[in-house]
Amino acid sequence: MHDAPQDAPGWKLHARQRLPLYWQLVRGDRPIGWLLLLWPTWWGLWIAAEGVPPLWPLLVFSVGVWLTRAAGCVINDYADRWLDASVERTRHRPLATGAVSGREALAVFAVLMLVAFALVLTLNRLTIYMSVVGVFLAASYPYLKRYTYLPQVYLGMAFGWGIPMAFAALTGSVPPLAWVLYVANIFWATAYDTWYAMVDREDDIRMGAKSTAILFGEMDLVAMGVLYACMFAALMLVGREVQMPYWYWVGLGVALLLVLYEFAIARTRERAACFRAFLHNNWVGMAIFVGIALDFALRA
Repeated sequence: MHDAPQDAPGWKLHARQRLPLYWQLVRGDRPIGWLLLLWPTWWGLWIAAEGVPPLWPLLVFSVGVWLTRAAGCVINDYADRWLDASVERTRHRPLATGAVSGREALAVFAVLMLVAFALVLTLNRLTIYMSVVGVFLAASYPYLKRYTYLPQVYLGMAFGWGIPMAFAALTGSVPPLAWVLYVANIFWATAYDTWYAMVDREDDIRMGAKSTAILFGEMDLVAMGVLYACMFAALMLVGREVQMPYWYWVGLGVALLLVLYEFAIARTRERAACFRAFLHNNWVGMAIFVGIALDFALRA
């Protein structure tokens, strides 16, 4: 009786070994991607609801954003397993090192998307239909860098899809205002993901991958300035249409100062500086959201 093995059952030991790898695979230890998805989704939810949205849609979209981003990371690493092992920043990812197999990655992706879809099924029919488009955008994005220099634009389309879905869930329709907000997010995501692509530009050129950072070349900072300007122009149109009184514009002003700071720290185009500029966009999205939330909260 005393000689019985004290080790955990085999399946428990296996799970204990695999779960940390899966957590790393879905970037659970790096919340920046989730936050960059969350802020524009919350922009859409708050504007569609004209204030704090109902609790259940807020929960569905917030959890769904995490699940979708996690699934996007998995399928991105699966698509890039030919590239990541040769890129300085990504060579230690579980798929690149072989610690997680391609079959395991696809299984994790499927589970995450099924759970996200189960949440969406609690919403209205239009939102369910639109979620199918969201799955397609998330699953197809990683393959574009092989064929086009504009994967960052497609990322913006995928990352912002929660905006029209939020309007669909709360109002039963997707008005022009939602699409203007969606376009603003595409400009923003293209800009901040270009900072990210600048970190890997030399490795991507060597491996034959494509990105806006390579496309823009020496004009990268100018091009990103145009993208950010278009983002703010679209957000100004949104503010005028919704008749935002004060705090929204303060939020945009703070966001503009934060963007200018990004250009100041990354003007040398050094890898670490570009990565800092990318991470800094979390505060840009937050500033815009705080402005939206305060204006609705303080309306008489």
